[in-house]
Amino acid sequence: MSIETCPLTLADIQSELAEISEIAVSNSNKKMFEKALSCIDLTTLNLTDTISSVAAFTGKVNQFPDAFPGISNIAAICVYPNMAHTVKNTLKIPGIKIAAVAGGFPSSMTFTKIKIEEAQLAVLAGANEIDIVLPLWAYLEGHFETCTNEISAIKKAIGDAHLKVILETGVLNVDQIWQASILAIEAGADFIKTSTGKMPQAASPEAAFVMCLAIKQHFEETGMKIGFKPAGGIVTPEDAILYLTIVQEILGNQWLTPELFRIGASRLANNLLEKITGSAIKHF
Repeated sequence: MSIETCPLTLADIQSELAEISEIAVSNSNKKMFEKALSCIDLTTLNLTDTISSVAAFTGKVNQFPDAFPGISNIAAICVYPNMAHTVKNTLKIPGIKIAAVAGGFPSSMTFTKIKIEEAQLAVLAGANEIDIVLPLWAYLEGHFETCTNEISAIKKAIGDAHLKVILETGVLNVDQIWQASILAIEAGADFIKTSTGKMPQAASPEAAFVMCLAIKQHFEETGMKIGFKPAGGIVTPEDAILYLTIVQEILGNQWLTPELFRIGASRLANNLLEKITGSAIKHF
């Protein structure tokens, strides 16, 4: 893979984002809050997760339609791979996806063979979406073929399950984010995702802008739609609306569906519900 640079400088991106931020203010309405909620990958990735706690976590998704009639439920439940089976056995609501982090999450510091097997086992346990991390240990030293081969092998191994590739953008500069986005897309990613949420540097509007720009270029060249998922540190409804607006302005409203846009979050769902209902909510 040849080295590619982002078509815009950081200054250009920040200038564009200033305008998008103004649009996001006008987008802060009930309809957009509901859309954001419907695109959430409700996530629990704690060292203290247990079968009981994950089952209870899933139960809150089951209870949602009765508790909030007329409001669309979240898009997916995201857990560690060994908990996918618990979600599958507990989940009663059709249409909710089961996502599992795999491939040596969050560091990606293990053998490709193990990453492939872990992803396969997660699918067998019930996951229909797999989130893996770009092997930064290889990417940062320019071993792009290693990265491409690994992503492609995992994608092939999981069959029809969707593959989300996490770039860990907080440790990358603009050109590296651009190049990593192109690499992951060309290697077979169905989604590209900003962050694991396990590092101090998480999602940023600048990273989102660059990644959406790469998705747009790929769509214009191939007609293929790749999804986008910001994750890590997204807590406030205003943050969520900013990311929705970035997607809307670069890719268009056709991307504002759970099929092409997700937000990785744990605390955000309750905060969005508070905006939607006008009451303090502690459902999730």
